[in-house]
Amino acid sequence: MNEINPITRPLGWLGIVRMGLVQMSLGAIIVLTTSTLNRVMVVELGLLASLPGVLVGLHYAIQVLRPRWGYGSDVGGRRTPWIIGGMFVLGAAAVMAAAATMVLETSYLLGMTLSVIAFLLIGCGVGASGTSLLVLLAVRVDQRRRPAAATIVWLMMIAGMAVTATVAGGFLDPFSWGRLIAVTSIVSAGAFVLTTVAIWGIEGAAEDTPAISETAPQDDDAPAGFIAAFLDVWREPRSRQFALFVFVSMLAYSAQDLILEPFGGEIFGMTPGETTKLSGTQHGGVFLGMVLVAILGTGFGRGRFGSMRAWAVGGCLASAVMLASLAFATKIGPSFPLQAAVFLLGVANGAFAVAAIGSMMGMVRQGKEKREGTRMGLWGAAQAIAFGVGGLAGTVALDTVRHFSGSSATAFTSVFAMEAILFLVSAYLAVGISNAGRTEALGLDNNVGSNMPAL
Repeated sequence: MNEINPITRPLGWLGIVRMGLVQMSLGAIIVLTTSTLNRVMVVELGLLASLPGVLVGLHYAIQVLRPRWGYGSDVGGRRTPWIIGGMFVLGAAAVMAAAATMVLETSYLLGMTLSVIAFLLIGCGVGASGTSLLVLLAVRVDQRRRPAAATIVWLMMIAGMAVTATVAGGFLDPFSWGRLIAVTSIVSAGAFVLTTVAIWGIEGAAEDTPAISETAPQDDDAPAGFIAAFLDVWREPRSRQFALFVFVSMLAYSAQDLILEPFGGEIFGMTPGETTKLSGTQHGGVFLGMVLVAILGTGFGRGRFGSMRAWAVGGCLASAVMLASLAFATKIGPSFPLQAAVFLLGVANGAFAVAAIGSMMGMVRQGKEKREGTRMGLWGAAQAIAFGVGGLAGTVALDTVRHFSGSSATAFTSVFAMEAILFLVSAYLAVGISNAGRTEALGLDNNVGSNMPAL
């Protein structure tokens, strides 16, 4: 098999952490654009909360082009330029978004125009850099270390968000437009430099990774244009079904984000501080779930604790059970152990999320050759669309059921039940992925490669 990136040896833990620094850099810039600018628009400028919501939605929507960016790295034969280039675009767009927010104060039309362009570019930067980073991580990490690698890069992204929000928040007071632009510029420049230093040399020397021309004569496995490459991937039953699994599971995962705290407040009479702690309890559970999969799913577990597919299925089933318990909580009342249920929901979510990322890393090279970036792009696009739709879908469903039923309890019960069903469907799809793999291995689908092991 001809590889785009010849591997002399798998990455060690230091190499994995270096790639995690890139993910940390992504998180550092993203938190400024999706949280800090959100607050400035709503509080300092007094704009409708839906405005930053639409802009963040645009940053997700443009990521439908992830397969195209992944294909670009397939054709070029290297991921590093896309990772560094994507980070540059992201950082520049973040500074542009901060400046556009300032312009909104004096010229709404011009400010909105600049904001739309900036958030579209933010989505482009995240998609281009993130897609190639995951492909490179999958190619360079040994199979046994993939669960831990997925956990490390995910948690480092969260750390990047947390540290940036805390440190940058201190430098933004007292607030001024000059401070906002300066802080955004410093964070963006720092993230770009850190990314360049961290990723440099990991992929290999340029002469070792020959590019694939789109016009030169190619063998049967070489890309023949984006549409052809995308159709090659889409015709793979396993890739197609995994994309559907990612979409449905991430839809269920993200739909709960915006309704959990209102649920605690309306149904259990919790104060804003208490619901914030409730959200923190869930995130603590997510962290524990990720760490459990990282430890038990790697070489530390010696392979005795199940495959990534088993963790994905188990995490989805456990998430469905805990969401079902929240749906029944409205009938039980104050005696329901809400904190424990939310913590266990977080553990299940964390386990499934890391298993899904680990599965992406394991499956990205299972299929037609020289389609790794396109394949990862397809799954990344499914995830981005699900995250963009999920939060909105959860709140719209809640408002709709409450309008027709006249009962908040009924509305929350219905939405949590629907999310539980989505997780059950996700578990079913995850089980079916191995069946699709066996179909390919038996040669029943002549559009894809053979000998693909089960997830």
